[in-house]
Amino acid sequence: MRLLELSGLSHKALARRVNELAALRGLSRCYTHTSVANWCRRGMVPRHPAPQLIAETFSERLARRVTVVETGLVAAPGAGQEPGDGLGFPRTKTAALVEAADYWSHVNRREFISSAPFTVSAFSTPFLRWLTQPADGAHAPGDGPRVGAEEVGELQRAADEVRRWDSRYGGGSWRTASVPARLFTQTAPLLRGSYSEKVGAQLFGAASQLARLAGWVAFDAGRDQVAQRHFIQSLRLARAADDRALGAYVLTTMAMQALLRGHPQEAIDMTQGAYLRAGGPQAASVRGFAKLIEARAHARVGDEPSACRALATAEDLCVRGHGAPDTPEWIDFFGHARIVTDAVEVFRDLNKPDVALRWDNMAALPANRYTRCHGMRLAVVGTTHAQRGELDAALHAGRQCLDVLRTVESERAKEHLRTLGSHLARWRTAPEARPFLAELSACAR
Repeated sequence: MRLLELSGLSHKALARRVNELAALRGLSRCYTHTSVANWCRRGMVPRHPAPQLIAETFSERLARRVTVVETGLVAAPGAGQEPGDGLGFPRTKTAALVEAADYWSHVNRREFISSAPFTVSAFSTPFLRWLTQPADGAHAPGDGPRVGAEEVGELQRAADEVRRWDSRYGGGSWRTASVPARLFTQTAPLLRGSYSEKVGAQLFGAASQLARLAGWVAFDAGRDQVAQRHFIQSLRLARAADDRALGAYVLTTMAMQALLRGHPQEAIDMTQGAYLRAGGPQAASVRGFAKLIEARAHARVGDEPSACRALATAEDLCVRGHGAPDTPEWIDFFGHARIVTDAVEVFRDLNKPDVALRWDNMAALPANRYTRCHGMRLAVVGTTHAQRGELDAALHAGRQCLDVLRTVESERAKEHLRTLGSHLARWRTAPEARPFLAELSACAR
């Protein structure tokens, strides 16, 4: 294999790197130097997705894009056109658009994605590459159908609509199920079209927003492996759009997934990176949101001083950014009520229930607009009362929580219910608690 000679890789080194890339995708592969010899000398073709991983390894080594066809590992016509798995973060803008369009066009047929686990290490390369270069240069558009402001406007309106649905009904609702379909049927063909530099930037930004939303609703519905891939594609498209603020927002969303899946240290790194690279004064709300999630991550590891510093910075930036004319619409949720909501959880996690309840008294969320978030906050308030040993108050907040969440389909909301249930477990034999705990258990399943 000529590429092997050019790369300078040994058979063992190639096999090891392919195994590593497979592991990042949640796959178990045990290739050895003998496997590589079979590929090179006997013409054997490894099973999917190994040819793509081999091409990716050579791309890394040679600092240029290497296709599957170039490796010679194509078993049949069209085999080299197998789409990516959504975890790639190509260095060039052109390759990034191909990756996103191919992934969205074929994701429903990628059965291994649904069984692959969430791995926080899959965020490492996208995080590093965005951190070192959060904006791309010029792009030469394709020769497909002409794309104009009207098509981009449709995508932006779709994103606005989905944001409203998600906040009210949750990621598991049928109302939010249309997001992936929009990516597959509308967005992917547009990325392959032709457009001016200005329209292209707007298109990539709108596609990034939709991809982030697709990831968010998947995450909220408990499909972490799918969410992770959409987030990575969203981050890459934000870089293609030269939109640092949007990229920082996507990265902070990725940090939230890492945090809530048990990786607070990685979440701290990601939020700090988002804060530093978000851009200038016009990104105050984005930087503030990054600090807010950083505060939650510090609280999860019990670092109260760092959590309080990050929370104070988030408050200051919120005052500067909320309602400002240059603040993007997609972060208009970041106001005082959102700060208060997350602060309640910060101090709950720090086992400071008195402080958490003082924060809770400062501001309420609009329940009709942020139904899921309002319901989850009531669950957190219930746990803080339980921390104080106040059963009646905990049950009262819990009943309110169940009433609010009855119309919401959200795995994250169910996780909050399970946490509340664990805090109330010491009263499971109390007559006043038994009926509520039974109802709570049924709703949390």
